[in-house]
Amino acid sequence: MQHQSSITRTRLAARLREAVAAWPDPLSTPVFVVDLDAFDANATDLARRAGGTPIRVASKSIRVPSLVGRALAADGFTGVLAYTLAEALWLADQDVCDDIVVAYPSVDRAALSTLVASPRAASRVTIMVDDVAHLDLVDGLRASTAVPIRVAIDVDAGLRWGGQAVGPKRSPLYDIGAVTALARAVLDRPGFQLVGVMTYEGQVAGVPDAVPHQRAKSAIVRKLKQLSVAQLRVRRSAIVEALDTLRGQGDFSGLEFWNAGGSGSIESSAADPVVTEVTAGSGLLAPTLFDHYEAFAPTPAAFFGLPVTRRPSAGVATVHGGGLIASGPAGADRSPTPWAPAGLSLTGLEGAGEVQTPLVGTNAGALAIGDLVWFRHAKSGEPFEHGRGVLLLQGERFVEEVPTYRGHGLAF
Repeated sequence: MQHQSSITRTRLAARLREAVAAWPDPLSTPVFVVDLDAFDANATDLARRAGGTPIRVASKSIRVPSLVGRALAADGFTGVLAYTLAEALWLADQDVCDDIVVAYPSVDRAALSTLVASPRAASRVTIMVDDVAHLDLVDGLRASTAVPIRVAIDVDAGLRWGGQAVGPKRSPLYDIGAVTALARAVLDRPGFQLVGVMTYEGQVAGVPDAVPHQRAKSAIVRKLKQLSVAQLRVRRSAIVEALDTLRGQGDFSGLEFWNAGGSGSIESSAADPVVTEVTAGSGLLAPTLFDHYEAFAPTPAAFFGLPVTRRPSAGVATVHGGGLIASGPAGADRSPTPWAPAGLSLTGLEGAGEVQTPLVGTNAGALAIGDLVWFRHAKSGEPFEHGRGVLLLQGERFVEEVPTYRGHGLAF
């Protein structure tokens, strides 16, 4: 549930105001901030929820290399789940991590060409496949198979219920036979190593199930999650048994890892004996889409500040910018939320604008031109595509400014 009181949010506004005043340099807006106290507390809680199962950091939900490194240094975290191959290659080259799995199949010919030509990168990066065409593309880019390419298979983890498929539209691999057929194809290809499987149950990990004023819908979502977890546990067991029959084919001695889950499904994913690691990223920064889960309540850790530039009327304050809309189905839940100070909201007619955003509410009249209003984004990581640096808040002060991917001159 939305667990922070108005008092807590107002205190956050005061804390940020003090940190901004103490920062020696003028700040360009939007001002991006990560609260390290909240970040570290969330990391500790994710590790507790995982119960000893290693957590792979989802870099898509962070996009700030130093924060990826901070998560990796926390107890219970190991390895990165990258969102593009180019990103994975950069992280490996910069020694941010030497165990990186790319979460999605890649057809980036430039990145694949770099991978097949670099024994160092190939030993650190695992690519994802769900079709023989992905193997064909790699083979078409290399002159020899001297550099072995590490491969994981993405298996559809959706729920089959009432004749419907519930879950993200990801891998075409659902039937056990189709999974084992692709595994055999990998093992039959010189220059490939089958090392892992991923089953991401997005319908469990990424769907809020305790939304205020949606009790009936939330109850249905929780039931679907229960059915999905039970069904997937049976499927995973059957798939791993089928893959075990391939031991001894070529140099295959078994899988190194079985990846599953996300911040919203840590407990159920880690409880499956087949799963050797879980993934988390959003749970570290806690965007608004993670406010309404029954099982956990992370502390908001990422904010962006926008300055008041106009006072159109006594009850309206307009800030500059604000239109950082999250990806996914268009809707109010994808808009940023005015968070600190409390008592502010977007207007129904204008919403969050690219150049200006009018705010109304009980505290709008108290804002003066030049004041900063702090927002939370709906999805983790995405706002950092709009800024070059992030200020790290610890206690009452900013302790450092660190570059985002964009600040490093990168766009993945």
